[in-house]
Amino acid sequence: MEWVIGIDEVGRGPLAGPVTVCALFTPVSMCSRLEGFNLDSKRLLPTVRQRISKHLHWMRREGLVNFKITSVSPFIIDRKGIVYAINLAIRDCLKALSHPAAKCQVLLDGGLRAPAKYKNQKTIVRGDATVPIIGLASVLAKVHRDRLMTNLSVRHPSWGFDRHKGYGTRAHYAALRKHGPSPIHRLTYL
Repeated sequence: MEWVIGIDEVGRGPLAGPVTVCALFTPVSMCSRLEGFNLDSKRLLPTVRQRISKHLHWMRREGLVNFKITSVSPFIIDRKGIVYAINLAIRDCLKALSHPAAKCQVLLDGGLRAPAKYKNQKTIVRGDATVPIIGLASVLAKVHRDRLMTNLSVRHPSWGFDRHKGYGTRAHYAALRKHGPSPIHRLTYL
């Protein structure tokens, strides 16, 4: 294999907002430079995630890594289901990276699967915490989705998306009781 791609998703469980997938791509020779990053985006402070994201953006500008982040809307999630939405995002990310499937090792977190043409794929339970390239993909996806939710809170201020990012907190449920669902809520989740 010449290339390694790490894939993870964030936003599977929230009541509102998109689901977001990141595919992080690097030559096999670069993988050893990522080894110090054993991490789980859910356990990192937001400032640490943002610092890592900035570093990965710098690495992309230097040509050391590449990545694609794709979000799928709550409308699609409601219409087709969360599994469909995640698979659509994975497919779109891999298509955008456009590297020959036969030359890529794809490492995915949890129960994720790449399209069948990626014969060299492996799903790793808790991969975001144990495999650096998956963990870094998770960080990029989380920073991206959190930024989207903060921006959406400007358009929909009554629900507090900037604070809970669409997850089912007490404050979020209280806002739902008071205001009903917003245009970005997943109606099938309510």
